[in-house]
Amino acid sequence: MSQPSSYRQQTLPVEERPVQDTRGVLGSRLFAWIGDVVILFFLTWMVLVLLGILGIVTFGLTWLLMGGATIGVALGYAALTVGGRKQATFGMRMAGIRVETATGGRPDALAAAVHALFFYVAAGTVALWFLDILCGLARSDRRLGHDLLTGLVVVRA
Repeated sequence: MSQPSSYRQQTLPVEERPVQDTRGVLGSRLFAWIGDVVILFFLTWMVLVLLGILGIVTFGLTWLLMGGATIGVALGYAALTVGGRKQATFGMRMAGIRVETATGGRPDALAAAVHALFFYVAAGTVALWFLDILCGLARSDRRLGHDLLTGLVVVRA
């Protein structure tokens, strides 16, 4: 049984892909990440305070969620912002960049969350983070390793 064409990922030859402006995105990504870390700090803090207060009412049951709250907030933030209409987190918007698929389309929320997950796994491991950054420095389109794994491209807005 074959899948409908809407479910198949379209693979375009390099010469048919849209021209995507990736000049200077590596430096902009650093500043975008710093802005996003500040935003994520406050969002996570608010969620943890809410879970702490709810823990009193639920006799400690919601305190069990505190361990995964940081990961959930970070992945949810990426899914809602990068997977949203503007295709960028608030830090990316400040830095003037956004995320597209390799074919020039808009990423969905799942791809955005997986993209963020791969980034945080790489950033948590020095060797993987180094390889991730090295991919971006070696490639002309400045795509990092986690961009390649998810099929996304960071471009100028």
